[in-house]
Amino acid sequence: MPVENLLILKKPIKTNQMRKVIYGINLSLDGCCDHAKFSGGKDILEHFTRLMDDVDLIVYGRKTFELMVPYWPDAAKDPLSTKEEKEFAQAFDGIEKLVFSRTLTGTNDKNSVISQANPGDEIRKLKQQAGGNISIGGVNLPLQLIELGLVDEFHYVIHPVIVGEGRSLLEAAGLKENVGLKLIESKILESGCIALHYVKN
Repeated sequence: MPVENLLILKKPIKTNQMRKVIYGINLSLDGCCDHAKFSGGKDILEHFTRLMDDVDLIVYGRKTFELMVPYWPDAAKDPLSTKEEKEFAQAFDGIEKLVFSRTLTGTNDKNSVISQANPGDEIRKLKQQAGGNISIGGVNLPLQLIELGLVDEFHYVIHPVIVGEGRSLLEAAGLKENVGLKLIESKILESGCIALHYVKN
């Protein structure tokens, strides 16, 4: 299905500014982004729920999409979900998702569209359209977009743990030059994690 056929947004966001691409991820103190090595609490869920307030499109590659869906849509309906899990799940489930994949041919998720188009080309087009911010997740796809200069904001949550192994976030990045960033907000969460908000200079 082409990107132009994305479903009508459930919570349209009006803005006169160009849409921003924002990248949020959890990291250990030594830069590991393998979530199997550490986990967060309710304050992490609350933080990422707030980040979705100005987002009306989430973009993933196949692997991250399959980690998130159907897990979180199911959690939105699960009576055993905690308050924080349910709030995150409901916010997540209400946002359209665009999935770049060469192997997926379809999905049962009503709010998701699969695209085999070039991610960089499509994100450039989407940034020029009216709407809210575009959230990207995972590792491989965001690295591609960072290399192309298409990521505007970085939301890193640093967990108070050193894992000593696992994948480092930017170990496979093919950056031709440094990406200058400006820290505009930092916050210590209840769990001891530090939430950092950077924008590109």
